[in-house]
Amino acid sequence: MKIAIRYYTKTGNTKRLSEAIASAVGAEALPLSAPITEPVDILFLGNSYYAFSIDPEVRSFVQGLDKNKVGKIVNFGSAAMLNSTYKKVKAEADKRGIPMDQREFHCKGEFKGIHKGKPDEADLKAAAEFARKIIG
Repeated sequence: MKIAIRYYTKTGNTKRLSEAIASAVGAEALPLSAPITEPVDILFLGNSYYAFSIDPEVRSFVQGLDKNKVGKIVNFGSAAMLNSTYKKVKAEADKRGIPMDQREFHCKGEFKGIHKGKPDEADLKAAAEFARKIIG
């Protein structure tokens, strides 16, 4: 099974989750600037809410994906206030004809002193376990 991990982060929280997932599934966590150049069965996509939506870079990344190179997207991330970005990412993936796994991982993330220390070690372990379950 070929796995890719891409993330977008402003605070470093989602990068930390990406690295935990990467370690669990034996793949490399890369920023969105690294395109998907070879076919993958699963794309773990890390992102968060910024100003009540996904960041334009996340939207552009998903819009630029080749449906023939991505089997499915698995959404994950962290946020201080809002929870899931699933619906926003799925709306973009649907436009590209790329399915999304219904399962996702989300935890609180520290932002301007809110949820200090999050994601913590327990969150990182939970993200890794989530990823292991996804790949079976």
